Amino acid sequence: MDYGKFKYEEAQKAKEARRNQTNTILKEVRFRLKIDTHDYETKRRRAEGFLAGGDKVKAMILFRGREQSRPDQGVRLLQKFAEDVSEFGAIESTPMIDGRNMVMIIGPHKTKATAKAEAEARKIANKQPREAEVPEKEEKDA
Repeated sequence: MDYGKFKYEEAQKAKEARRNQTNTILKEVRFRLKIDTHDYETKRRRAEGFLAGGDKVKAMILFRGREQSRPDQGVRLLQKFAEDVSEFGAIESTPMIDGRNMVMIIGPHKTKATAKAEAEARKIANKQPREAEVPEKEEKDA
C-alpha cells in the first residue's frame, strides 16, 4: 500500500468526521424580574427554538436596585420558565445567584445531531410534495 494514499485516506476520514461533528452551544435568554407576559412569551418561544435545535439555554434574571432583596421572586420566575419549556428540555443546574444575576441552565432532551437529522428529514419531506404537484403534460391524441 502506498503511504501517500494512506495519508490521503486518513485526511478524508478526518475531514468527514469534522463535517459530522456537532457542538452543543450555550444560548442565553435574559429576563428582568418585572417582565410583562408578552415579553415573557417571546423569550419562552425563543428558548424553545434553541432547545428544539439541540442547544442548551442559560436563563438569566438581571436584578437592579431593590430587586436584589427579592431573590425568591426570581426563583419562582425561573421555575415557571422551566415548567413552560419542560417539553423541550430539563433543568441541568438549579437557579443560583451570581452577583446581581440569577442563572439557571436548561439542557435539551434531543442531542444536536438528532435535531439536525430531523430538520434535514423535514426539509426533504417538504420538497417531495412540491415535485409531485407539478402536472405532467398530457399528450393529445390526433
